[in-house]
Amino acid sequence: MFDNLSSRLNQTIRNISGKARLTEDNIKDALREVRMALLEADVALPVVKEFIAEVKERAMGADVLQSISPGQAFIKIVNDELAQVMGDKNESLNLATQPPAVILMAGLQGAGKTTTVGKLARFLKEKEGKSVMVVSCDIYRPAAIKQLETVAGQVDVDFYPSKAGQPVTEIARNALDTAKKQFKDVLIVDTAGRMHIDEEMMGEIQMIHQQVSPVETLFVVDSMTGQDAANTARAFNDALPLTGVILTKADGDARGGAALSVRRITDKPIKFMGMGEKLDALEPFYPDRVASRILGMGDVVSLVEEAQDKIDHDKAAKLATKIKKGKGFDLNDLRDQLTQMQNMGGLGALMDKLPGTANLPEHVKAQADDSQFRRMVAIINSMTPKERRFPAIIKGSRKKRIAMGSGTQVQDVNRLLKQHMQMAKAMKKFSKGGMGKMMQMMKGKMPPGMPF
Repeated sequence: MFDNLSSRLNQTIRNISGKARLTEDNIKDALREVRMALLEADVALPVVKEFIAEVKERAMGADVLQSISPGQAFIKIVNDELAQVMGDKNESLNLATQPPAVILMAGLQGAGKTTTVGKLARFLKEKEGKSVMVVSCDIYRPAAIKQLETVAGQVDVDFYPSKAGQPVTEIARNALDTAKKQFKDVLIVDTAGRMHIDEEMMGEIQMIHQQVSPVETLFVVDSMTGQDAANTARAFNDALPLTGVILTKADGDARGGAALSVRRITDKPIKFMGMGEKLDALEPFYPDRVASRILGMGDVVSLVEEAQDKIDHDKAAKLATKIKKGKGFDLNDLRDQLTQMQNMGGLGALMDKLPGTANLPEHVKAQADDSQFRRMVAIINSMTPKERRFPAIIKGSRKKRIAMGSGTQVQDVNRLLKQHMQMAKAMKKFSKGGMGKMMQMMKGKMPPGMPF
């Protein structure tokens, strides 16, 4: 997300951070570039104008013009204003009410509403320890009801059955009664979407809202629709007392206009963003962290949180003990490491959160291709258990069989074995206390700009 905006802003910041002092002229040039970058990212024009005016006012202050490091001071202003535009701080769900707390989901068709219901149910169950029930009021699409039932089963939460043709208010009222009787903490109500906003749709969702009195009314919007997302959110906000926004498909949005427009136009916080199709791909929205990522300063806090959540700590501890004892690093260990990296979103997602990677050359960034990792895992899976434990036995005929089984070439198998051998040697040095030497060796091989 934000790839194009990040690239443009980073170039502008590199230009201005090299200035010995800031003047009205070079600030003016930088602001023009920032303005163009925001417009290209499909940020709503009123938001762009307000943003530029606020940055200019702060940048022309004496504390920046007289700063020892004016370029850095300018970067901080842009960072702070980006965070401010998106909401300044994370706003979590307010579930402080007599259970069950009702969450009403609204949005247009195709925004990913039903999948997001499943993601949110999983988040509340696993992160907040809540018992959750979900119900679909989309009586126009039987497939939508079936989809929610399937998703509910996948995340292991209760599903209240409904059927096409039933009155939506009856469905909502009965689901709420059942959730109360079963002592559920949260009831999430999925509603019907349309291809466009119409009076019938708004009237229906207003009736559901009156029936269940939700503590949270969340607008689910496709971030790839850019500033149209903000305009649609405003229309829903006029009809419903929205309490927040969930941005979906944020991983496929290289511009980021929706994230930078929705909050300022609707005055409603972005509470979550969907970062993929998997049901665990829902992240709380932290404006300060997102601003840092846009400016290429990384997001180490989110990276650490993700690692704590998704890395198998038992396997990691066993590998550390194994290496310490000098037992070697076999292909099973390599496969585990590759799988865990894929669970964290792959190499691209990791690089997005690491500081300094925005300054890497484009050809280096292009090499962050997760398909290579998937190919490596496929090759290892095509090996026998003995071959994974003792890679030295893999010779000519075995290589051909492994290549055929994984749909790759013998050269790919050779490359994997070579990479494994290099990693195994590095692990051996690590086990003998050669961490300092390893870091020096890695530093010499890494491209300029990497954070070592």
